[in-house]
Amino acid sequence: MQRHREDASVLVPGIAAPSTVACCRSLRPRGVRTVVGSESRSTPAATSAYRDEFVGLPDPETDLAAYGDALRSLAERTDIETIVPVREEDVYVLANRRDEFATAVATPWPAFETLRRVQDRVDLFAAADAAGVAAPETALLDEWDDWGRETIVKPRYTVAAPAYLGSSAAHATIGSTEYQPPGTEPDRQAEIDTRGHVPLVQERIPDSPEYGFFALYDHGDPVATFQHCQRRGWKYCGGPSAYRESVFIPELEDAGRALLDELEWHGLAMVEFLRDPSDGEFKLMEINPRFWSSLPFSVRAGADFPAYYWQLATGEPITSEPTYEVGMGGHLLRGELSYVHSVATEEYPLVERPSLGAAVREVATSLVAHPRFDYAVADDPVPFVQDGVNLVRTWLGDRSATAETGDDGTEPTGATPTIDRPASEPAQTDGGPTGPQSGSSDDGTR
Repeated sequence: MQRHREDASVLVPGIAAPSTVACCRSLRPRGVRTVVGSESRSTPAATSAYRDEFVGLPDPETDLAAYGDALRSLAERTDIETIVPVREEDVYVLANRRDEFATAVATPWPAFETLRRVQDRVDLFAAADAAGVAAPETALLDEWDDWGRETIVKPRYTVAAPAYLGSSAAHATIGSTEYQPPGTEPDRQAEIDTRGHVPLVQERIPDSPEYGFFALYDHGDPVATFQHCQRRGWKYCGGPSAYRESVFIPELEDAGRALLDELEWHGLAMVEFLRDPSDGEFKLMEINPRFWSSLPFSVRAGADFPAYYWQLATGEPITSEPTYEVGMGGHLLRGELSYVHSVATEEYPLVERPSLGAAVREVATSLVAHPRFDYAVADDPVPFVQDGVNLVRTWLGDRSATAETGDDGTEPTGATPTIDRPASEPAQTDGGPTGPQSGSSDDGTR
């Protein structure tokens, strides 16, 4: 299909995480029109000075098929060159209907057969074994019998989709990562019934620093790579990334590339590892096959993945070897606030809680030394404000919900459930769900 370069546009789903804003800030100055599509008008990207157009979309969490149809309809527009996946539902729809999208837009994302090997963690860990990449001991819940040590129970799949869950996808929630203390065994049938599938059990690696290997691949060949180490999560026990620093570690590069090479990867990937303190080995947690929450930090460090993605999609050559600055730090201010709040108010028996004074000094020192922020920038301040508004809305909604529930945690008769979820609810974040086992999905909802 012939398109006119002067009005070339990119469609970026608008979510709570900063990745959508990062795409707009990267591509709009390059003359690419940015179209933000979202189920919520309060998504921060909708307020960005670098957003050209906003379109409403169905919520993929409530109607994945309708969401896919809406993306397919927008792809028919003559100005839309490609679509950027920023959450698991995005890349699932795009890969599952790749042949349909290929008739209208560029498709720099994997075929569904390849994506399934990533979104199904059983297949992923099999691929890691074939590639010689280390991973924690992992098995299906109905096959695990060693409950005498620390373990975690986590979803087998990263998205509740029909191709994975069949007819149960309509009502399954797949669940989140849950810590299992030694000597206790979960109710297997209850776990399976609630999640809509047989989840995984994995050994817990304690006191494990989290690392990310980020890449864009072109049919099996790396176009650009980047690494960071998470220095601080949303909680003092870990969780999504509040503060991270760019690194380059050859062993991490080797492990990330070996796995993506084994998969013959095409498109975006964030490969998450824990570094086992007992032997220093990087152990695989998962792959997120789309843009990551901390994307603004990657761009600030010099790894401009939205630009690389656009160049790959449009056939433009990347004229120089992509490089980035090592030793740079960056923050999500909302995450830093959450970290300090967790130190002040929460208790995690497996992790020693720092003193509040030490935590405040730690955050303040890094903010002064590395004043780079995912949302807060001088030339585009409104998304930061909108994110703050969303945060307050969520906090007030949580307080209201708590006040309206009875002592048993259920809604009293006559209570009206909240239907319109604020855009600040985490749809994608680095570092995984909060809990004693860090380094799982970078989607804060899982």
